[in-house]
Amino acid sequence: MARRAGAPEVNAGSMADIAFLLLIFFLVTTTIETDAGLDRMLPPIEPPDQDVVIKQKNIFQVNINKNGQLLADDELIEISDLREKAMAFLDNGGAPQGSPDYCSYCKGSRDASSSDSPAKAIISLKNDRETKYSTYITVQNELVGAYNDLRDREAQRLYGKNFVEMEAEYLNPETSDEAKEELKEKVQRIQELFPQKLSEAETTTN
Repeated sequence: MARRAGAPEVNAGSMADIAFLLLIFFLVTTTIETDAGLDRMLPPIEPPDQDVVIKQKNIFQVNINKNGQLLADDELIEISDLREKAMAFLDNGGAPQGSPDYCSYCKGSRDASSSDSPAKAIISLKNDRETKYSTYITVQNELVGAYNDLRDREAQRLYGKNFVEMEAEYLNPETSDEAKEELKEKVQRIQELFPQKLSEAETTTN
């Protein structure tokens, strides 16, 4: 009786090589999605040289309760009115002429009981723990929009350009180094005229 030939052997070494190559392929080509979050340009952390005393009139307090209602300096307002009120505060220029804080380019009411200058003005944003995230983001966007609108005004006055577009071009990695260097000075000058001092206070609970 003839003996049946056995099944051909599989080269285990070659299979291991193939599996290793596949592993490397998937590691290289696989991408993991991450949440982009919120784009915010934060100022550098610089420890103060001395204790800073902040006048209450230089703080614009914005509070969102758990029902989504908005209080601006203890006044109940609609979100649609927030940007205008924030701009009026930032652009007030209440410091008297001749003082170190006097703002020559401010076009506000120059109310002595409100902010002295954009450099002194601080917006404090506070929300309840139960505040809806969408409401919080809408309020935050309106406050940032107030800064951008005022910066746009000054960019138009000084350079005849839109500040948001200038900043976007400056941050664009495809912008040439020469153009960036020119934009850097302009962007920083506008930012210094209306520095973004938006303080997000600790969340409250009822």
